[in-house]
Amino acid sequence: MNSTLKYSFILLIVFGCKKEEVKKKNDLTLGADLSYVNEMLDCGAKFRFNGEEKDPYALFANRGCQMVRLRLWHSPIFSDYSSLEDVKYAASRASQLGMSILLDIHYSDSWADPGHQIIPRAWLEIEQLSTLGDSVYNYTQKVLLELLDQGIVPEIIQIGNEINTEILKLNEAKEGEQIDWERNSYLIKRGLQAVIDFNTSTSNVVSPMIHIAQPENVQWWFELAELNGISHFDWIGISYYPQWSTVSIENLDEELSSIKKRFNKRIMIVETAYPHTLTDVDMATNILGKDAAVENYDVSSEGQLAYLNRLKEIVSKSGAEGIIYWEPAWVSTTCSTQWGQGSHWDNATFFNAENKNEALEAFDFFD
Repeated sequence: MNSTLKYSFILLIVFGCKKEEVKKKNDLTLGADLSYVNEMLDCGAKFRFNGEEKDPYALFANRGCQMVRLRLWHSPIFSDYSSLEDVKYAASRASQLGMSILLDIHYSDSWADPGHQIIPRAWLEIEQLSTLGDSVYNYTQKVLLELLDQGIVPEIIQIGNEINTEILKLNEAKEGEQIDWERNSYLIKRGLQAVIDFNTSTSNVVSPMIHIAQPENVQWWFELAELNGISHFDWIGISYYPQWSTVSIENLDEELSSIKKRFNKRIMIVETAYPHTLTDVDMATNILGKDAAVENYDVSSEGQLAYLNRLKEIVSKSGAEGIIYWEPAWVSTTCSTQWGQGSHWDNATFFNAENKNEALEAFDFFD
């Protein structure tokens, strides 16, 4: 979408419209990571419900999605999306429709995950740790202040994405590599301090989150973080993908309960997904294949919803407070990623790619 039109739309909704409210239907916050939606729309994607074309933001809001998670890259390498301007627009659309925002700062120009925590190009030449820490602090503050200027205050902010390994590295993580906790904790604490100071100076309440991939990695990581003085955060965010986890879905309740008891933090599953088919409709190989299937949950639209409903029961029982689905609107289009044309997630969205992106039963997850 044209940037001028995006900016005009933001001004309209911030200054000229009354924000709608989404009522919470249960004790959990249920949401979706919609980091791809703007790109999909610009690539010509159509989303349908009962055969009628729908605006995806409105569709998710109307079906009960309470929170939208958005990925932020410092200076995106492979596209113009997940930039701060892109996030501003997406956050404005979601906020106007009554959905709260979970801002996911990657502190990278591309995907940050347990194996990739690559420093932004803009910070490559920084040699002093204190200067790099200042960059983290100033950037985090800048992001929050620019969002605030648009009338947007995230409910939660992630200081990094799946930071199992050391953040802001020059190279990919190597198996068995030890974390330099003096460096790691210093940089994380600078990001957390930026949020604390933003809240103090603006009288807002943005809750900091630290996000780790897979529940079996939470206990050891946060014990080391605690020993290194990382304490000023409210949320533990967890990615849970059964095929990459040693914790089965039926043992997840016990694991989450143990984490809750040990660290006394609020807990949210901020990434999960389940395939509704094994069909691949384009040239981009799907990430979730046969190994993503969980016993007793079919790879079907019904199985996808059954998995999510069971996960809701487990999360609620454990004392955790929410689930964010990743990424239910990354449908197949004529656009390409750096790995292939189309979507690597079309079989795990909430839409049927073989039926003009008709909405699937998975939307009942939000009920």
